Amino acid sequence: MQKIRQVVAYKNYFEDFLLDQPLKVQDKIYKILEAIETLERIPTAYLKFLVGTKGLYEARIRLGTDIWRVFCFFDQGRVVILLSGFVKKTQKTPRNEIDKAILLMKDYYNEKNNPQ
Repeated sequence: MQKIRQVVAYKNYFEDFLLDQPLKVQDKIYKILEAIETLERIPTAYLKFLVGTKGLYEARIRLGTDIWRVFCFFDQGRVVILLSGFVKKTQKTPRNEIDKAILLMKDYYNEKNNPQ
C-alpha cells in the first residue's frame, strides 16, 4: 500500500504511551496509524479534529469497550506528528490531556522554528 502521509512521533511521548499498552492495543494503534498513512480520506472513526483547538486531532482507538486516544496534528499537510496518548475513561476528553497536547504542539513548533 502506498503511503499518502508520513506519521512521525514527537520526542518520546507517543512511544512511552504505546509501550505501556497491552500488545493487542499496540496492534490496534498500529492499524489506525496505517490507515492514517494510506487512506486518502480518513474516517472520523479513526481521526477526529478537536473543535476549539488550533489544528489538534485525536486518533481514535477502540478495542471492545475500551477506548484510547492519541493526539496529533498535521505539519505541512502530509506529515502527521504524534504527541501524547491516554486511556479514555470519561465521555469527554479531559481538558488536562488536551492542554498537555497543545503544549507539546507549541514545543514542536518552537523547536522547528528556532533550531539550536
